[in-house]
Amino acid sequence: MTQPNPFNPQIARRHRIGRVWSTLFLGAIIVAIVALGALLYNIIDESFGLAAIENRVDPDTLAIEGVPLEDLSKEQLTEILAAHVSAGLLRRFENDQPFAERDRASVYALVLERVVEPQIRAAWSLTDSLLRREQVLAEAAEKYPQAEVEFRSWLTPTFLQMPQSSKPELAGVRTAVLGSLWTIFITIAFAFPIGVGAAIYLEEYAADNLVNRIIQTNINNLAGVPSIIYGMLGLAIFVRGLEPLTSGAMLGAVDVTTANGRTVLSAGLTLALLILPLLIINAQEAIKAVSNSLREASYGLGATRWQTIWHHVLPNALPGILTGTILAISRAIGETAPLVVVGASAFVALDPNGPFSKFTTLPIQIYQWTTRPQDQYRSLAAAAILVLLALLLSLNATAVLLRNRYSRA
Repeated sequence: MTQPNPFNPQIARRHRIGRVWSTLFLGAIIVAIVALGALLYNIIDESFGLAAIENRVDPDTLAIEGVPLEDLSKEQLTEILAAHVSAGLLRRFENDQPFAERDRASVYALVLERVVEPQIRAAWSLTDSLLRREQVLAEAAEKYPQAEVEFRSWLTPTFLQMPQSSKPELAGVRTAVLGSLWTIFITIAFAFPIGVGAAIYLEEYAADNLVNRIIQTNINNLAGVPSIIYGMLGLAIFVRGLEPLTSGAMLGAVDVTTANGRTVLSAGLTLALLILPLLIINAQEAIKAVSNSLREASYGLGATRWQTIWHHVLPNALPGILTGTILAISRAIGETAPLVVVGASAFVALDPNGPFSKFTTLPIQIYQWTTRPQDQYRSLAAAAILVLLALLLSLNATAVLLRNRYSRA
């Protein structure tokens, strides 16, 4: 017979409570994994499947000397476009962007849109395409006898190379991807040095007085402010207040009569404000984690405060700072509300070529597609979500590699 423990008569009860909480935590993890799996399944299910496609002009008839349409040069594609569209429409394309400045992908997109004119009559999910293939083919043959049914991946290299289009058959995410990259680059370029510098000052130089305590409290509060508020702040400061700068008119980058502050620069600066409190807080915690004995040893050898910070504190705090940067990038790249307020365009056919360009981003493009009535846009949105996840993971992987490198150093 087991004798009760005279030193702790509540140990059995504590073990039972511990097992209950352990079971609850495990259940929470399982629910989260199931929810994430369902989300990924729904995205992938919409990104692939059978589609019934009709072309006004067969692409095979546009081949030149046996070279298929998709392999023709930019000059040959321009000739095909000029032969099949009106002179007025061709002049409009030239005015929008001269053909000499367009790349091959842009001209190819125009040929598809204006000459081939593919039209997707119907699309089916991956589940239906695999489990109900015979029924889907029979339905397509009955309703769309002129269409060709083929298995379509909405996420293709062409999807990445094509600009936006009013037709789902020709729409791509190139302009949105470039807009996201430009915006994130400007965001990091401004937020990272300012955030790390502010954290160094608050942890290494600032005295413990009322003013600095108020500053610290405000930084902590700003980290929880809704993103739409930052959008309104960006609209007031960057779009309207600093319009000569953010539009490029002050630097002579654009025509003053057409200058507009709703540019990539305004969006990047707004997102920089959004993630700045998060960067400062994470950098402060990373700097706090550096042992004081390291500082004291540096001072004992005659180093100044700045030498100690630069050569000892920052190298040891950098892995933690980069971890905070990863979290900040993850938040910034998925934001839509502040960018909508700042003036991101719902439809942009031309690529952003600098900080003073009009722009859109992947989250805004995804939102815009999900509001369209056509079923095909749901598949486009699902494919764009996969592109956004790949872009986010790529940026985060780069930051993780840098963090691990400095951790080993």
